[in-house]
Amino acid sequence: MDDNEKIIENLLQELKRGTLVFSVLLNADESCYGYSLVNRLQESGVDIEQNTLYPLLRRLEKQELLESRWDTSESRPRKYYIISTRGREVLTVLKKEWEKTNEVIKGMINREDKK
Repeated sequence: MDDNEKIIENLLQELKRGTLVFSVLLNADESCYGYSLVNRLQESGVDIEQNTLYPLLRRLEKQELLESRWDTSESRPRKYYIISTRGREVLTVLKKEWEKTNEVIKGMINREDKK
């Protein structure tokens, strides 16, 4: 792998990392456990490993952006997560900011494409 490929790979990882919280909050509108959330995200085109998701879920829960509950009705207990009221408020702000940022970036891309 040459230097440009390494730089691009690192920048892409940084970009993806910056959108993970947004992606999780968008996909936690229904109660789901970690593994099902990984699948839901991957089906949406967001590659995320379980070892990345679980610490993120714990952090979002600690920040009160997600709520959780244990389901022990099956042989294997599962912790289910769902976006909280505070999480919905934060998500609303993130959506607005995403839309503004997206428009700005699109404008810069269009300007660059015209060169």
